[in-house]
Amino acid sequence: MAYGVKIAKGKAYKGASLKRRHIRIRKKISGTADRPRLVVTRSNRGITAQVIDDLKGHTVASASTLDASIRGGEGDKSAKAKQVGQLVAERAKAAGVEAVVFDRGGNQYAGRIAALADAAREAGLKF
Repeated sequence: MAYGVKIAKGKAYKGASLKRRHIRIRKKISGTADRPRLVVTRSNRGITAQVIDDLKGHTVASASTLDASIRGGEGDKSAKAKQVGQLVAERAKAAGVEAVVFDRGGNQYAGRIAALADAAREAGLKF
């Protein structure tokens, strides 16, 4: 199955490249009931993490910088990404998930993405 992403110019090229990388990653990984997929979505202002069982098509747990406990918190974006990682790990463990497959969403594994993943690992989620 071929996926096409229109090649764009200027600022839109970055978004098209991100989509292409995410499609390439999703060809290789998939979430199951035993090891659901931890998806990270990053924007300029916030970050969202979801634990998804792809076989059923259900979201098992999720957390975001828009959650009430994180929204008014102090710190920079990396500090809030750490809080999101801890929160999603706690919610996933409460739902019975011990191990996940990490999906960085086409983003580079650095900065906020790495901070979220490290915080989820420290909270007891296995990758």
